[in-house]
Amino acid sequence: MAEWIKTGGPSRLTDLVALGALTSLLPRAVLDGAIEKYERREQRVRKLPAHVVVYLLIALCLFPDDDYEEVAEKLTGMLALMPGSRWEPPTRGAVTQARQRLGAEPVKEVFECVARPAASPTTEGAWLGRWRLMAIDGFVLDLPDTPANLEEFPKDSAGGYETVFAQARVVAISECASHAIVAADVSGCWDGEQTLAYSLYERLEEDMLLLADRDFYSFYAWGQARRTGAQLLWRVQAGLRPYWLRDLDDGSWLAVITNPVVGLHRSQKDRLREDARQGRSLDPDRAVIVRVVDYTVPDRKGDHIRLITTILDPAEVTAGRLASCYHQRWEAETGFDQLKTHLRGPGRILRSRTPDLARQEIWAYLLTHWALATLICVAATTEGVDPDRIKFLATLRIVRRSVTDRAAFPP
Repeated sequence: MAEWIKTGGPSRLTDLVALGALTSLLPRAVLDGAIEKYERREQRVRKLPAHVVVYLLIALCLFPDDDYEEVAEKLTGMLALMPGSRWEPPTRGAVTQARQRLGAEPVKEVFECVARPAASPTTEGAWLGRWRLMAIDGFVLDLPDTPANLEEFPKDSAGGYETVFAQARVVAISECASHAIVAADVSGCWDGEQTLAYSLYERLEEDMLLLADRDFYSFYAWGQARRTGAQLLWRVQAGLRPYWLRDLDDGSWLAVITNPVVGLHRSQKDRLREDARQGRSLDPDRAVIVRVVDYTVPDRKGDHIRLITTILDPAEVTAGRLASCYHQRWEAETGFDQLKTHLRGPGRILRSRTPDLARQEIWAYLLTHWALATLICVAATTEGVDPDRIKFLATLRIVRRSVTDRAAFPP
């Protein structure tokens, strides 16, 4: 079994991750609902009705090197072989016009309707106890350097370095085991990752444990994410100094963090800390109790890491397990690399020359990656192996091959 997982070999894997399985994750009813919601239904019979345009966007993401006409021909090529068919693939201009009629909102709506975690209770590496491991992080995508794109997505000159392209920033929550992105927001690079993350926390669920790097912490962000009922495990900046309450048996310790924005006097902070010591309830807008895990990473020259978590009882999860679990946050980077390097292609900019089409294309890439990651996770769970054992690039090749082998998408 290990061999076919590495190579994408015999029919078992092909059946599990072929294009038909991918498109089954995008039901026609969901597409129609998104199109109706934003009133993008075509007013007359067209060669490219709105729901077909969504599937065409998926095909464009699968074949980023091909032009519109080539992708459209792959998408519908089998129609031309049917007796009596007068089908002709649409021109580049027709595809552009169809994309413009559809816009970005319905594609975003489809993503938000279908994008859900892929791991089941039996998926390897997906859980810490009863919590599903999730991570939040961000990445940027290069866009064509048109005046319209530059106005909406100006070049990122952070750190004194200016790119040669317009850039869009994407912040996303993804499932660690499957790498499936389940929530995202898109903006220009003037919006920081922490700002974009605020819109995503409401997508958290009570069975999730969200991992985050130190760039995401603020007292407000912590409170907003915690109110969803999800558990949190975040790295914090060295400058944050939680107030010690007591040590715990596993080497972690309980602490109080007060809101730096409300301007508490020293006597008010002391009163809140005393309330925490006595077990009295705290106003979450003024102070919170967290558990602190401190450790160093030997292979990174003793780099000191401080984590805070909402899981206060060491009997549920020890400090050692939390420290080990935190480093699964890098699985989010793996998923982003799959999207940017394998799916879109290294160094390739997006196709779209206007902001609305750029957003549409980004949501299409997020939707396509989610579907591929979900296929991989389901296939791995079916075979009882870790999803990382099934290679993303092998899966992508199988799906691309199946497009050219038969009619690709539902009519």
